Amino acid sequence: MRKIALFASGSGTNVENIIKYFDEKLIPNQYLVLVNNRNAKVIEKAEKRNVPVVIFDKEMLNGEEIQRVLLDFSPDLIVLAGFLWKFPEALVQLYPNKVINIHPALLPKYGGKGMYGHHVHEAVLANKEKETGITIHYVNEHYDEGGIIFQEKSSVEHCTTWEDIAKVVQVLEHKHFPIVIDKLLFDE
Repeated sequence: MRKIALFASGSGTNVENIIKYFDEKLIPNQYLVLVNNRNAKVIEKAEKRNVPVVIFDKEMLNGEEIQRVLLDFSPDLIVLAGFLWKFPEALVQLYPNKVINIHPALLPKYGGKGMYGHHVHEAVLANKEKETGITIHYVNEHYDEGGIIFQEKSSVEHCTTWEDIAKVVQVLEHKHFPIVIDKLLFDE
C-alpha cells in the first residue's frame, strides 16, 4: 500500500479520477487530500470516498503546520492535482523527486506564474496553436520548471473557445495522470 498526498484547489476531478483509477485496479492506497479553498468541490468528493481532508491557508502552508501533517502522513508521493498556489521550497526540499504536478499545456510553453486553467487555454487559443496537451513534471522551486516526466499532445485545430480546449486537455489529464502516478509508485 502506498500513501498519496493530493493537493487541490477546486473541483477535484483529477483527485477523484486518480482514486477511482486505483480502486478499479484493486490497488489499495492511503490518501490524504489537502485543500487551500474551503469552498472547493474536491472536499465533498474526498469525503464521499472517506478520504481525510485538511483545509489550510497560506500561513499554514508556508509555516510548519502542513510540514507536520505531511511528516505524520509520510507520503510516498505528493501530487499537485489542480493546486493553484506555488508549492513551498521547504516542502520541495523535504520531499525531493516526490512532488509532481500536472500542467495543462506542453511545457515550456504557457508555463510560469499566473499560467493555470483557463489562462493557459486562452493563451493557446489566442496564439492559434494547432496542438496543446499536458505535462506531468517534478516540482522544484520555480513555477513549471521541474524535470518533465511525461507529455501528451492533442490537436486543438477544431477548438473555437478556451472551453473547447479545456475539454480536450481534461481528457488527456484523466487518461494519463493516474497511469503516470501508478508507474512512479509501483515501477521502482
